[in-house]
Amino acid sequence: MHSVSDLGDLRGKRVLVRCDLNVPLDGTTITDDGRIRASVPTLTSLRDAGAKVVVLAHLGRPKGEVNPTYSLAPAAARLSELLGSPVTLATDVVGESAQATVSALADGEVAMLENVRYEPGEESKDEAVRGELADRYAALGDAFVSDGFGVVHRKQASVYDLAARLPNAAGGLVLAEVEVLKRLTEEPQRPYVVVLGGAKVSDKLAVIANLLQTADTLVVGGGMVFTFLAAQGYEVGRSLLEADQIEAVRGYLDVAASTGKQIVLPSDIVVAPAFQADSTPTVVSADAMPADQIGLDIGPESARVFAAVIASAKTVFWNGPMGVAEWESFAGGTRAVAQGLTEVDGLSVVGGGDSAAAVRDLGFADDAFGHISTGGGASLEYLEGKTLPGLAVLETEGA
Repeated sequence: MHSVSDLGDLRGKRVLVRCDLNVPLDGTTITDDGRIRASVPTLTSLRDAGAKVVVLAHLGRPKGEVNPTYSLAPAAARLSELLGSPVTLATDVVGESAQATVSALADGEVAMLENVRYEPGEESKDEAVRGELADRYAALGDAFVSDGFGVVHRKQASVYDLAARLPNAAGGLVLAEVEVLKRLTEEPQRPYVVVLGGAKVSDKLAVIANLLQTADTLVVGGGMVFTFLAAQGYEVGRSLLEADQIEAVRGYLDVAASTGKQIVLPSDIVVAPAFQADSTPTVVSADAMPADQIGLDIGPESARVFAAVIASAKTVFWNGPMGVAEWESFAGGTRAVAQGLTEVDGLSVVGGGDSAAAVRDLGFADDAFGHISTGGGASLEYLEGKTLPGLAVLETEGA
């Protein structure tokens, strides 16, 4: 992959930058601006080089239709604050406003197009439809920089097709993410511990299969753990359960046992009578969950064990909270895992998405960890061994 420096003198050039500004919102208030902050270094370097910088990004899933709920206006306002200079937001993606906004840019200025997912061609499975939209993007720029790691696993017009139409490069954020993932997959320092949480085991089946070959220990929590407990024959009450995955999970437990790999499961669970923030929590043994209760976090003993396993590792990758971390009564497991990562004498990686939001919500500073990824799904697919389209296209010459 080329870096921005390989694009040559960018003064006066229109540089289209695909960022990932898909931040969580409460109404129009950004609740975690981590992805926006992560985009600042590359945008600043392009601005300082005298480029006319045009940001392409998405927010949410408007499904090819203009929907004010998903406007990038909050992201543009926050980016303006972080850059210390105005970021003009076009009112459309490739229409008259976008063209006028780009034409008005002076050297070193930054503008943003509206949500690329307002365009039905952005996520189309039809290459010709995506290509037509990519042509319209390309007409607005002289070069393309991919800096939205959270979308590089998507074959979308502003991620994949556009990169093939202009001289391209990977931004600093994407290069840093790939460097970390290489450290996780190419001779990682051992012990290598992977912590997986989140809701569904089906989302992580492929990565579990791959990690059983590369990691030494898998630590499992979150909603997905109840399918593991059910695979051992335990009652899981009204907890989240993917019954159709029990046999697959049982197979992974067998593989781990036969290959000397360790899968660490919780010994106790925090349960409650209802999925509510104010529901009364109770700690029970993982093999004795009441049939009328729902598991919402790993228990305190499990939290201590998980943290100790993590802290003793040389390399740790974590994706997915251990419980309903946004509710204080059920955040203990996630807090313990995060604390364990801060104590790792080696590489500690928080794998994006809900995990990144959780550590910030719980009061941990970004620099307490070796790396906080901006792309959970992209990280998992990389660890699965998949080819990520948005990276593969950067290894070829653009137009």
